[in-house]
Amino acid sequence: MIKEKPTEALARFITRLKFEDIPQNCLSVIKMAFLDALGCGLFGSTTPWSKMINEMVKDCGGNEEATLWADGYRGPCHTIVMGLGSMIHSFEFDDYHNAKVHPGAVVQPAAVTYGEKEGISGGKLITALLAGYETMIRISLGTGPSASRKKGWHLTGTCGPFGAAAAVGKIIGLDHHQMLSSLGLAGTQSAGLWAFTADGSMSKRFHPGKAAHSGIIAAELAKKGFLGPSQILEAEDGGFCRATSDEFNLARITEGLGEIYETSLLCIKPYPVCGSIHSSIDAALKLKNENKILPEDIKEIVVKNSSGVILQCGWDYEPLSILQAQMSLKYAVAAAVIDGEVTVDQFSEERIRDPEILQFIKKIKVILDEEIDQIYPEKFSSKVEMYLKDGSIVSAYVEHPKGSPNNPMTEKDVENKFLNLSSRIVGREKALRIIEIVGKLEELDDLRRLTRLLV
Repeated sequence: MIKEKPTEALARFITRLKFEDIPQNCLSVIKMAFLDALGCGLFGSTTPWSKMINEMVKDCGGNEEATLWADGYRGPCHTIVMGLGSMIHSFEFDDYHNAKVHPGAVVQPAAVTYGEKEGISGGKLITALLAGYETMIRISLGTGPSASRKKGWHLTGTCGPFGAAAAVGKIIGLDHHQMLSSLGLAGTQSAGLWAFTADGSMSKRFHPGKAAHSGIIAAELAKKGFLGPSQILEAEDGGFCRATSDEFNLARITEGLGEIYETSLLCIKPYPVCGSIHSSIDAALKLKNENKILPEDIKEIVVKNSSGVILQCGWDYEPLSILQAQMSLKYAVAAAVIDGEVTVDQFSEERIRDPEILQFIKKIKVILDEEIDQIYPEKFSSKVEMYLKDGSIVSAYVEHPKGSPNNPMTEKDVENKFLNLSSRIVGREKALRIIEIVGKLEELDDLRRLTRLLV
């Protein structure tokens, strides 16, 4: 018997997945992630970079199929997703997985826009979301995410088209062969490079929306009979995993497929910064609060982390942009120590250039920890040591950051985060109604009853 190849196995999993197959813990995670993405997207509509993308989306015009949240503009799914994906990812506050991807910012816009167009039920939306999340996460795991990242790829951008294609393909009813083509057409559009930290540019904000756009095009073309490569993941010449990583493992894509759901290990953020540095914030806050440490008490802070995090976030901070601050380990730790919190307020144009923070950052050193390096990215751990002016040293090790599966945000935490982000856009009464609907999402008969509340 010939073993099924990874791309084929994924396509079969997606087409066969039914709502009744979804474990209860996975259902809860999907619903919390859905609410979280709505809040991130509504808040994201206020950011300058999202406004630029949304202007372009509206300039494109086209059929009124789906809604641009907050704005209320209606247009074609494949352009609206570029706005929604960027809005959700616009402030580094959206969900992530330790496979080093942000699935919500890609899969949710694709599924919601097409779900609105088709008027699907909440149960069908949940099924499509799970298909998309699971596909995107597993493909990232298959690349060897740390190795792929070190080659300069942003895996949300490169793996995202697969997740969007899976979700939309599920909604429009692609059969196995069409889904195979859809995945192939998604993969051949993969893109997303990490060069934005060199100058603080906006390109990272754009990656999820473009990935969702690519996934929709892939699913629509496959539905029309357009053939995509059937071995897009594993092909010897030009297969996605070989092309994007030197340490890929195709077995990770299908291991436990349909029985073990990687989606259940999703992380929801308490801080609007790169997920890789959340444990460093946790450790810094723990030391500050438990020892009643003031910024002026500190002589030096040493943050111990992995080579991947040091490459991605451990460089010398320059106040080039808000994104630069959100990707900076040193800025995040400094903000935590000085302000005692890391919220959206720490990332204004004024605060990221504050002389107080810039001076304090000089006290922070980031070094490699071999043990943490060995477990990254399976665990996003960190150790922080504070050397105080009185000669004492305090330290804290955080194995699992707040928001991760072993240290999760509660349902109430997620609801409060949503209220804080969305109330200023749609008002508290409407925000509470959205929470109520999402809490019973599987009972919703028509998704458009929800999307009408997002303006």
